[in-house]
Amino acid sequence: MKAWLVLDPVAGTAAAMLAALVAYAVLGGADFGGGIWDLLAAGPRRDLHRLAIAQAMGPVWEANHVWLIFVIVLLFTVFPAGYRALGIAFFGLFHLILVGIVLRGAAFAFRAGAHGDPRQWRFWSPIFGGASAVTPFLLGVAASTVSGGGIRVGPGGAVRVDPARAWLSPVALVMGMLTVAMCAYLAAVFLTVETRGEVQEDFRRRALGSGAVLAALAAALLPLLPAAMPHLWEHLTQPRSAPLLLAGAGLAVVSAAAIYARRYRAARVSAVGQVVLLLSGWGLGQWPYLVYPDITFHGAAAAGPSARFVLQTLPFGLLILAPSLWLLFRVFKTAVR
Repeated sequence: MKAWLVLDPVAGTAAAMLAALVAYAVLGGADFGGGIWDLLAAGPRRDLHRLAIAQAMGPVWEANHVWLIFVIVLLFTVFPAGYRALGIAFFGLFHLILVGIVLRGAAFAFRAGAHGDPRQWRFWSPIFGGASAVTPFLLGVAASTVSGGGIRVGPGGAVRVDPARAWLSPVALVMGMLTVAMCAYLAAVFLTVETRGEVQEDFRRRALGSGAVLAALAAALLPLLPAAMPHLWEHLTQPRSAPLLLAGAGLAVVSAAAIYARRYRAARVSAVGQVVLLLSGWGLGQWPYLVYPDITFHGAAAAGPSARFVLQTLPFGLLILAPSLWLLFRVFKTAVR
């Protein structure tokens, strides 16, 4: 960890939130993507596709939301002013996201307990798949809004939202679709490692297709950023963020080449690295704003030693959390193979 993160507890806590968001994007994103492919399952092997998805995500799928909860706890503990503004501005959006998470979890659990009853599967499968697609779209829109200036905080803390700039702008819509495509791509890449034979080949084709869609959406987003988010574009093109973004783009090419060559484990590593680097570059480009342009991390920080105390206690929590998650994945992922 760089010295300035240690000396500046606010920056250190912001870095911890970014790391948790990256973990959620990788692990939770792959789970959302599994639901998307469940929704799109077709052809003579569609039941095998859904079985592979259920076996891959079934034992550990709910554990991934711990990273999102971690971000929310840090937000209201260390940055209460930011939590207040986002809670007001995103009141409806947050509830839709929460409904989506609950619906997909409930649908997945109820469908698993249906023991092959075709009527139950026909009822719960569209709910599981639909919620898996809508929820990451809304998360992408939320990320765009935080960076896009659609949320304004006036004198006395009054929060105003410009819907045309926050939810309905081309950047917000493309960001939402980009997030959905990222989830689908991660899931397809992960499932090429989890499966064999013809099913593996099916997910290979899905990985290549979703990767092409992801690249096309990223290319469509780039020309929109300078006009819609000039501050973010300026930061992304500076030495602080640009190397991470370029490296992430390079790993995207490596991942696609590895999938094409059927080097699936290499593709998984490079796909994860791609997401980690691109989101880290976005986080550095967003600094110092928690919500652009009116709320900075330092301006939203709680008075007193809250940030330093939280940052100093995080390693002790991670000493429990990290081995527990590793054991969870190790035991249950081994059990389903």
